[in-house]
Amino acid sequence: MKQDKISEAVVRRLPVYLRYLNELSLSDVQTVSSQDLGEKLDLNPAQIRKDLAFFGEFGRKGVGYNVAYLIEKIRQILKLDQMLNVALVGTGNLGRALCNYNMYTKDNMKIVAVFDADKSKTGSQINHLNVQAMDELKETVERLGITIGIITVPAAEAQNVADRFVAAGIKGILNFAPAVLRVPSGVRIHYADFTAELLSLAYYMDDDNRKGQGDVEA
Repeated sequence: MKQDKISEAVVRRLPVYLRYLNELSLSDVQTVSSQDLGEKLDLNPAQIRKDLAFFGEFGRKGVGYNVAYLIEKIRQILKLDQMLNVALVGTGNLGRALCNYNMYTKDNMKIVAVFDADKSKTGSQINHLNVQAMDELKETVERLGITIGIITVPAAEAQNVADRFVAAGIKGILNFAPAVLRVPSGVRIHYADFTAELLSLAYYMDDDNRKGQGDVEA
């Protein structure tokens, strides 16, 4: 496997496969074919086989994939077989919601530290996590071995938070702020822009542009 040949689109589909496989596991399904996966996820079965083949041979021709084994392998590929500590900056409604979700997730990716620049919020708790001052970010990141940061602050403050994350040694950032951020090479940044998604969705509300009910962008 050569990581530089694996596209971002492939990596982004892996969590989709994992989510459905987990559903199958909860239903005690032992095996699943690429055809079944494709029908459920509205993807070409050949694309699914190609995606998984980038990382190894996990299935058997005529039999399909062992669900438990494939879950294990995808979790390893996504580094979810190891603990990944996450820091979050911004304790507004979205930040609090993410911390609340953090309480119920069973993955090894956990929000372990929360920060806010508003001094009136520091010292309060969100799901047993103390809201810390921004001055404590670098020391906390180093002490807890945090590698991923989440930004849920207003756009005007987002670059400053990103800079602080980078200075603290964070290697991956998920940005919810509606702002394009600059980070050095070696730091990966993903954007979760609700406004952009809604605006682009509006385009498809015209009958001429809409592909058809139930279409899902892969």
